Amino acid sequence: MGCCESSFLKETQRERDEVMNERPLTQRKEASTESDTATPTATVQPTNEEAPLFSEFSFLDLRTATNNFSSDNIVSESGEKAANVVYKGRLENRQWIAVKKFTKVAWPDPKQFKEEAEGVGKLRRKRLANLIGYCCAGDERLLVAEYMPNDTLAKHLFHWEKQTIEWPLRLRVAFYIAEALDYCNTEGRPLYHDLNAYRVLFDEDGDPRLSCFGLMKNSMDGKSYSTNLAYTPPEYLKNGRVIPESVIYSFGTVLLDLLSGKHIPPSHALDMIRGENLNLLMDSHLEGKFSSEEATQVVGLASQCLQYEPRERPSTQNLVVTLARLQTKSDVPSNVMLRVSKHEEAQSTPQRPLSPLAEACSRMDLTAIHQILVMAHYRDDKETHELSFQEWTQQMRDMLEARKQGDTAFRDKDFKTAIDYYSQFINVNIMVSPTVYARRSLCHLFSDRSDAALLDAMQAQCAHPDWPTAFYMQSVALSKLDMQKDAADMLLEGAALEEKRQRGARAS
Repeated sequence: MGCCESSFLKETQRERDEVMNERPLTQRKEASTESDTATPTATVQPTNEEAPLFSEFSFLDLRTATNNFSSDNIVSESGEKAANVVYKGRLENRQWIAVKKFTKVAWPDPKQFKEEAEGVGKLRRKRLANLIGYCCAGDERLLVAEYMPNDTLAKHLFHWEKQTIEWPLRLRVAFYIAEALDYCNTEGRPLYHDLNAYRVLFDEDGDPRLSCFGLMKNSMDGKSYSTNLAYTPPEYLKNGRVIPESVIYSFGTVLLDLLSGKHIPPSHALDMIRGENLNLLMDSHLEGKFSSEEATQVVGLASQCLQYEPRERPSTQNLVVTLARLQTKSDVPSNVMLRVSKHEEAQSTPQRPLSPLAEACSRMDLTAIHQILVMAHYRDDKETHELSFQEWTQQMRDMLEARKQGDTAFRDKDFKTAIDYYSQFINVNIMVSPTVYARRSLCHLFSDRSDAALLDAMQAQCAHPDWPTAFYMQSVALSKLDMQKDAADMLLEGAALEEKRQRGARAS
C-alpha cells in the first residue's frame, strides 16, 4: 500500500477558513427567515450504519476488483475520455464498489490527497453514495465509493427509453439531495464541486443519493466546474472560486432539470420564469400528471437559488424545509416509482441458454463438474512463456511431476491426494495455473470444505480474470455457503463472460 501523510496547500486552507467565517451569517439568515415555518422532522435524516468503515486499499485490490481496470467496467458518462475515469468493481468480500481513478498528475502531493479523502470519508448518510476508501500507491490516486446500480438522474431524465420519472419522484430527488447537502454543510464540508444531474445516483432501492466524488475536486489545483459555462455560478466566472452559495446555485440548475426534463441554461429558464411561462418550462411528458401548485413552488425555489448575488440565495436548511412540505406518495418505495427491481428481487438466473459447465454448477452437480474439468484439461491456462534451459531445475521438474500426480488423483476421484499434490505445485510459486486452482477448488467441495473451495476459485479468477470457469466455481462454493444471491450473481457473470468469448470466437 502507498504511504500518505497529511498536509494542505496554504490557499486551500485559506479558502476553508473563509468558508467557516461565513457560516454564522448563513445561520443568522436561516433563523430570521424560517423560525416560524421550520419543522423538527424536516432535517431528520437516516444514518447509514451499513456503509463500511473508511480504509486504505492496495492498488492490487482495486486492479483485481475492476478486472485490471477493464474498459467493460467503465461507468463514467464520458467513458475512457473522461478526465478521471470511474469503474465498477467487486471486492473479494463480494461488495460492489465504484472506483474513481484520477489522472497521474491530478494530485501530485500524496499527503494532501489522503487528508482530503479522509475528510470526505468521515461522512456517513443514506442520502450519500458514501466514500469507503482510497488508494495512494506511487503516483496512483484512486477513490472508492459505494456502488449505485440504478444509473444517474441524467440518464433517467434525459435519456430514458420507456417512461420518464414521475412527478412525486422528482420532488423526492430534490428533497433527498437537499438533505445530503445540508448534512455535508453541518459537518463542515459545505463545498460541492460541479453539482449536476450526473452526480445524482440511484441505489439498489431506487432511492436517490448524492455522489461523494463531488466533495473533492478533480485535481489539487484544477477547475471545480467541468460543465458548460452557461451553467456555472456567476461568482466562479469572476474569480474561479467555489463558495457555499455556489453549491446552492448549482442545486437550482438541478431543480430546472427536474422541472423541464431537459438541461436548460439558467438564463433561458429565468426568462421563462419572469414571463410566467410555466407550461413552457415544464416537461411536456408530465402534462396532466403534476400539481401546478407544487410546480410553482419548485419554480420559485429554483429562481431563488439562481439569484446573481450569492447572499440572496437560500441556505441548505431553507431548501430542506421548503421541499419537505412538497413530499407526496411517501408510502410508495422509490424503486416502484423508478420502475426498477429491488436488489434482492433482481433476476437471479440468466436468460441465455447455459453451457454444460454452467448448467452443472447451477445444479451443484459436482460429479458432472468433475467430468467437464477432466475433459477440458489445461486448454484455458495462459502458460504461454517458454522456459529457458536454466529454469529446468530439479525443483521445476518436481513441480510438474506434482501436478501430473495431482491430475492422476483428480481423474481417479482421489480428492484428498489430489489436494496434496496440487498444493505442492502451487506452493513452489513458479508457474500460476488457474486450472489447478479450479481443480483443487472442486476437490475441496467434494471434501465439504466450501470456504477453501471459494478461496481457490477466487485465486483462479485472479490468475485469469476473464475465465468463466472461475466464476462458475465461485458460484458453487457460495451456494454451499448459503449465499444464494451472490452465487446467482457469479453464475450470471460467468455466463456473460462465456457469451462474450463465444461472440469473439465467431467474429474471428
